[in-house]
Parts: sequence; C-alpha cells; structure tokens
Amino acid sequence: MASIRELHHQLVNKERSAVEIAQEALDRIQAVEPKLHSFLCITSERALAQAKQVDDKIAAGEEIGLLAGIPIGIKDNLCTQGIPTTCASKILENFVPPYESTVTQRLNEAGAVMVGKTNLDEFAMGGSTENSAFGLTANPWDLERVPGGSSGGSAAAVAAEECTVALGSDTGGSIRQPAALCGVVGMKPTYGLVSRYGLVAFASSLDQIGPFGRSVEDAAILLEAIAGHDPKDSTSLKVEIPKYTDYLKPIGKGKRKFRIGIIKETFGEGLDPTVEKAVMAAVDQFKDLGAEIQEISCPQFRYGVPTYYIIAPSEASANLARYDGVKYGFRTEKSDNLMAMYTRTRAEGFGPEVKRRIMIGTYALSAGYYDAYYLKAQKVRTLIKQDFEQAFGKVDVLVCPTSPTTAFKAGDKTNDPLSMYLLDLMTIPVNLAGLPGLSLPCGFDEQGLPIGLQIIGNVLREDLVLQAAYSYEQATEWHKQHPKL
Repeated sequence: MASIRELHHQLVNKERSAVEIAQEALDRIQAVEPKLHSFLCITSERALAQAKQVDDKIAAGEEIGLLAGIPIGIKDNLCTQGIPTTCASKILENFVPPYESTVTQRLNEAGAVMVGKTNLDEFAMGGSTENSAFGLTANPWDLERVPGGSSGGSAAAVAAEECTVALGSDTGGSIRQPAALCGVVGMKPTYGLVSRYGLVAFASSLDQIGPFGRSVEDAAILLEAIAGHDPKDSTSLKVEIPKYTDYLKPIGKGKRKFRIGIIKETFGEGLDPTVEKAVMAAVDQFKDLGAEIQEISCPQFRYGVPTYYIIAPSEASANLARYDGVKYGFRTEKSDNLMAMYTRTRAEGFGPEVKRRIMIGTYALSAGYYDAYYLKAQKVRTLIKQDFEQAFGKVDVLVCPTSPTTAFKAGDKTNDPLSMYLLDLMTIPVNLAGLPGLSLPCGFDEQGLPIGLQIIGNVLREDLVLQAAYSYEQATEWHKQHPKL
C-alpha cells in the first residue's frame, strides 16, 4: 500500500477513487485476517460511505486534506459512536458508545476512512495482545509470534498493509513496543498533546493516544491531525500545534551539531546482543549524518518498572470500579443479591491480567499502605523526571532500544507476568515523565524479526524526535522491508 502522500496525489489527480482505495484495504483485510486477527470489528459499510463522501468532494472540485480517503485502523479502546467499543473485554462486549472520541471525530472531519477497530490486550493491559478476551493477534513477520502490546492489533494491521495508518494508545510503551516488534513507526506524544476524551481509561496520568505508520512522515501527518487542545479533556495542553512535516529534514544541516544522548542504563544485562548491535549501528549512522553523540546516565531509569506497576494499577483500580454490572456492559445472571451481582459480574467479566492489576492497585491504595507504596512511587516518578530534565540540558534527543528482545512466541510468557512486565523496561520511564517517544525499525535479527530504535524528546519537542527519526529513516532501508504473508 502506498503512503499517505502518494495516495493523496493519486486522489487529487483522479488516478484512483477513494472508494477503490478503501475497497483495496477491505479486500486485503479479508485475505489476511484469518491468519492475523488484527481487527475485532471491520466497518466495511462505513468505510465505503466515508470514501464516497471524499470522491463526491473531489468531483465537486473541493479541496481535500492529506488524510481524506486514507484507510485507518482505530484501537478498540477509542469510543466510536454507533460502532462497538469493547476494549477486548467480555465486560464491554456489547457496548456501543453514544458519543465519538475527540481523535476519531477529528479524523472523521479530515475525511479519513475507518476500516475497523483493532485488537488489543484487555483494557490495554499487557505487552503481547494475548490478553484479549476475543483471541490473540499474530505477528505478520512470524505468525507463531506475538505482535507486542497492548496496541498489537494496530501495529500488525499497519505492518500487514491492512490499513495505511492506525491509532493506538500508550500507557507504558503500548505503541512503541508493538511498533518495534512489527517493524513499523509508532509514536507516543507528550502527555496532554492529544485529547484523551473518549479513550477508555486505564491509567489516566499515563495514557496517551498516538499514531502508527509505515514511515515517519505518515506518523507525523496523523499526529498533526489529532493533536491540539480539547476543552473536554482537563489535561489537554493549550499549545500551538506546529506543522510537524516541516521538521522532516536532515539533522546535519543546522547551524550547530544535532546532539544525541545514548542512555547508559538501557544497555547490559537482559538486552539481546543482536538488539544491542543493531542499536549501536544506528548510533554510528547518526554519527555519519553529522550528529554529536554522548553517553548519558539516567540513574533512576531502573526504577521505572516497579514505580509504574504501583502507579498504573492504582489508577486502573479506580478507573475500572465503574464496571459493576449496573450502568452498562456485561452483567452476570447468577446473582441473588446486589453484592453477589457486583462480585460475580467483575469475576466473570474481567480477564486474569485485569484482575491482577486491580488487586495490586487496590492493595497499594488501601489504608496503611498508601504512603509506603503509592506515595513513594510518585516521589520516584519525580526523580525519573529530574533525570530526563538533566539529560535534556546536554542533548536534543535520547536514544535506546525500544524493546530488549524481538518478538517472542505466543504462550512463552503467559505464565510469567513479571518477565512480560520487564519487556517495558525501556519505554515506561518515558510515560512516567510525560515525554514524547518514537520507535522505528533499525534492523532485523537472525530469524528475520524486526528490531526497534527508540528516540525520546523533551516535553513538546516532537519536532526534534521526528527530525532525528526521519534523518535516520532516509539514510537506511529498514522501513522498506515488508512481511511476506
């Protein structure tokens, strides 16, 4: 499938119609979905109707934006009016939102064509998309392996060319890690840059919506469309949104050297040697492009995982209290009284990982433990932010591996939640500090599985992150390789 800009060129020059482009995506979905299961809901009728509206505008001589007529997948924890939003959970299996999320509303107004809702770990809790109540998604590069998570469906759909771009959400690495494992570009913006209104909450101080694409430019175009202040979200930032595509230029052409820091604490024990080799080769590529490289120490980085697994479950415990069988969603039929209905609805409706995190969070917030766990975790979070602040006093962006390993086989870590949690070692600190981070392909291992390079920027410095990523992408060929399904 062509890029956003190529498809736009074809549309405005009337070489192809939006309906033809949408139908091509739907045909591709029909062909590969039995193997992948990237989507939970395919919205064929809506997609063709949206595409026809774009064609009608072109026929009437109206101008269209870059995203008009572009096939897009939407993670199924973003509310879509009149279309099921399940969060891959039995408890929301039949939930049809009466309203639209801000990001999907903005995409609708831009003329984007939604081809379906993508699979995820239940309530975005997981790193492999194996926690979905409706079945796991396969990695397009190796169908026996996981695509990463929680936005595994979106990453796999883009990698398999079922859609041009997709939206995901990132709480502790849930865009960047699957992007790395599926060999695509995935970006988590600065916290508050993109409205969370209509995103079903997991951990409210960490969740952020972001784009997937097969190129840095596609991700930048999608980010530009969804970013911006929203009065419906009290955490939404009131900032001017730059034209991100203007920053897609070589890093070696500025008046001063582009400064890149390598995070020392992300190398060493637990990092696959093949991943380390690929990331260091990427660093050498940056040197060749004219960047100034230096090693940066972020001593509190190692505390990211334990800090996250107190804060995120605590917030999840509060957010998921609303699913009680009363207001909406699943309700058990096996109850004699109100308390039994609450208890059994939650026991039957939630999967094992969601229950685990609710229990951890409820314990951490309980009387006598709040100060020892939750309050202390928030203090460590501040220390992690301070590490980043000091680092960005010396460099423009930071780089490290996105994931310590490439994609693992489905079932390998199902019975070992801790080893699954450790896969987010490199990505979690970025969420705790509210920073922008991007993953892009930087190589393959000996089994032909993609390796991801993570680029991290300071608050609201998406421009520098995208510039560094684009410069590297243009100098390499990794992004041009596609899985052979």
